[in-house]
Amino acid sequence: MPDRPRLTPATAQTRGAVRALLPLVGPGGALVALSGGPDSLALAAAAAFEGPRAGVRIGAIVVDHGMQPGSAGVAERAAAAAAGLGLDPVLVRRVEVDGEGGPEAAARTARYDALRAALAETGASHLLLGHTLDDQAETVLLGLARGSGPDAVAGMRPVGDPVLRPFLGLRRATTVAACADQGLEPWADPMNADARFARARVRAEALPALEAAIGPGVAEALARTADQVQEDAAALDAIADELAPELAELAEGGIALPVPALAANPPAIVHRLIRLAVEDEFGRTLSRAQTLAVARLVFDWHGQGGVDLPGIRVVRADGRLEFLGA
Repeated sequence: MPDRPRLTPATAQTRGAVRALLPLVGPGGALVALSGGPDSLALAAAAAFEGPRAGVRIGAIVVDHGMQPGSAGVAERAAAAAAGLGLDPVLVRRVEVDGEGGPEAAARTARYDALRAALAETGASHLLLGHTLDDQAETVLLGLARGSGPDAVAGMRPVGDPVLRPFLGLRRATTVAACADQGLEPWADPMNADARFARARVRAEALPALEAAIGPGVAEALARTADQVQEDAAALDAIADELAPELAELAEGGIALPVPALAANPPAIVHRLIRLAVEDEFGRTLSRAQTLAVARLVFDWHGQGGVDLPGIRVVRADGRLEFLGA
């Protein structure tokens, strides 16, 4: 009888991380978002191993952004790797990246649109994404540098709707080792080393410089910071969710919140109530700058006029904050 392949520590870690989240997957199964890089390829291999053992159907979706020469060939090789691992179905989708908001943001928007469409097409309940602890650290550092607020510093969540990120607790080196241990050949995306992109500069320069200046463990510390901010944000969200139905009032053409009841809460809760009112009534998400502009009608009221948002006007009238369709 031939010897069974040795289960290496890296392979065991990737499989264990996937195994922990598979109970959350619905009867339609899950799709691995596969680029062909080491993170997503290690994820595909782990999911292909653990899925059948958990009775969970695992497929893959490969998105070709068309932003580099030969991208179609890269996508086809990734799809072939997924099929070779036993994933089914395996979808390849070409998207158009219009560049709006910059190439990184535009590519991300096009990719997530394609991923959501693949869920609808296949009936899968979740997407498995290969983001690692290193990706989390980069996200937190970028959020801190840009002053983007707690939502950015909270980074990525391991569990979302419809996203699962099993590898957020694993270093990138682990996924690279898992691929090597299993004889998988990942693709090296040249954009990950392109200094035109902020994330690539953080990866190649900023984090190594912090490690050199402060000592090892910076990436882990940034990831722990994200965990702590997520815990606090979840508690504040729960408070706002409980208050919102009690405070919301009907207004002609929209919704209203009583100013005295709002002002009795700390700003973190008021900001969430403002965002909830806009999301529930108009289906839109406010930026922090927009939220603060509205909050000034509560905390810094001097009889000023309302705040105009895209398709929405917010005014203070008769002791209420009224959110009205423009």
